[in-house]
Amino acid sequence: QVQLVESGGGFVRPGGSLTLTCAATGITLDDYAVAWFRQIPGNEREGVSCISPRSSGQTYYSDFVKGRATISRGGANNAVTLQMNALSPDDSANYFCEADQRKFTCTYYTLTTADYFQLRGQGALVTVSS
Repeated sequence: QVQLVESGGGFVRPGGSLTLTCAATGITLDDYAVAWFRQIPGNEREGVSCISPRSSGQTYYSDFVKGRATISRGGANNAVTLQMNALSPDDSANYFCEADQRKFTCTYYTLTTADYFQLRGQGALVTVSS
């Protein structure tokens, strides 16, 4: 069964850190571009970061996380992780990972597309509050 499953969400104090993991089954995630999006109910989804297939090795970060987030591949774990630091209440959202084998680059346009990727997980809720 082809599936993306996010984990690592939860409650975090402002200024704290967390690591989200997108684990894949049924596919080799290294062959896919993977992006993290976040969404607040009632709002459009917002691109956070992406990583191109392992063969090309590009990463991209939206301005609001640049310098405080790292996206990376998990090697044998068939996963992609997103580590975020210096979290603020504005970072509270449902975080989704999406994967697409048709995408070979990772740029501003990858994160701002209105089209959903081929695969999407169920999301991981992140709440940042004091």
